Amino acid sequence: MSASRRRGTTDELGPGEPERDGSDLLAALLDGMDAALCAFDAEGVVTHWNREAERILGWAAAEAVGRHGFAGWAVRSADAAEVEAWLMSAMRAPGRQVHEFALLTKDGGRVLVRTQSAAVRGPDGKPAGVYCAFSEVHAQIDLERSIALSEALFEDASWGVVLVDADLRPAVVNAHAARALGIGRTAVLGRPLGELLTQGIEELESALTHVLAEGAPPAPAEMWVSVRTAEGEKRRCWRSGFVRLATPLAEEPAPLGVGWLFQDVTEAKQSEQEAALLRFRASQLHRAARAAAECEDPAEAATVHLDFALAGFADHAVLDRVAGGPVADGEGPVRLVRAAETPAGAPGPSLIGGKAGLPVRYAEGHPALQCVERAGCVRAGAGALDPERAREWALARQWPPDAVHALCAVLRSRGRTLGVVTFLRGAGRSRFERADAVYGEDVAVRIAAALDLADLAQDAG
Repeated sequence: MSASRRRGTTDELGPGEPERDGSDLLAALLDGMDAALCAFDAEGVVTHWNREAERILGWAAAEAVGRHGFAGWAVRSADAAEVEAWLMSAMRAPGRQVHEFALLTKDGGRVLVRTQSAAVRGPDGKPAGVYCAFSEVHAQIDLERSIALSEALFEDASWGVVLVDADLRPAVVNAHAARALGIGRTAVLGRPLGELLTQGIEELESALTHVLAEGAPPAPAEMWVSVRTAEGEKRRCWRSGFVRLATPLAEEPAPLGVGWLFQDVTEAKQSEQEAALLRFRASQLHRAARAAAECEDPAEAATVHLDFALAGFADHAVLDRVAGGPVADGEGPVRLVRAAETPAGAPGPSLIGGKAGLPVRYAEGHPALQCVERAGCVRAGAGALDPERAREWALARQWPPDAVHALCAVLRSRGRTLGVVTFLRGAGRSRFERADAVYGEDVAVRIAAALDLADLAQDAG
């Protein structure tokens, strides 16, 4: 390409093509700006006026260009001298000058604007004029509020804030979210969410994908996740809200990602679940007591308590009694006989027949025997055994083959030990905790009272 063409001279132009000096490009740039802009020469005469200035004040460029200052048309006469002094002082001051004042619209209204003005330098470096960019104060304040809110969310917010890009990778995180994820703010950026979370990742990614496609959900969602940490996995419940982010610069919304805000509600959720569980178990004990009161046979009343206890608590239960009748504390080794058990196949009421009255060959150290010796609860489990070895573990203890967790509660009445009730859970349930042992003891007390009454009735008969 020739030097003359690079300089934009006319010797390379086609026939009838006007010389392009860049004025049309400058006009396009000025009219495409989001801010209103006007410019003055060294004498204070308006030289440029863009479309945003026309939109705000109503004065067209043809009406504004060539006027001397704002006096008499865009500013009240009483304010004209002060406003002109502010604007023209920018030619002698370094940097940009910021002022707020009222301008007049073409229809006589007043608009409070915030202006930024700075000197325009000529080829010799001396001030040749001044440009003034202005916007309505409320629009500027809205922008500043948005920026301030964004900075506050990413610095001081007491809940987690994560901006997730369209590829479902964190783009920005605040300090609270970084602590919740157990990793530094910069280390988390750009990493797949699956590297940060284990359980719950599918539900979270599904929610993010839905927000990108459909928009924000109507209400926050509570999600249980497991977070990878140096100490291991931590189970947390996060109450999450989502908003879709779109760029305001495109004619049609283009997705920038999703804003994910979350708050850790694990403790509150656990307390809520524990309270609901306590209410349910208290209700079950109440219902069992009322149903047992209608049983003519006290032994049947004992199995009623057992059946009501299973709901939401265990998969199986077996009831073993001390052979030869109740024993006092400190008496020698005891033998246990099977009194009742839940069906091995389909669920149903506990069976009193079958193996009832036959000795149960529990090996030494069996949890049920330990329970009798200690006169307290004993918990046992198959641990991390594979399914086949867990099956062998259950069968060796005379329990159903699918049992992996056990809770043995002693049956005590009038200071004597009557037997043991054993609750069993399969692999789909969690192990028995201390709160479960307390509930098991409550059930055992009621079963023991019913069995003791059955013994008294039998002796009386």
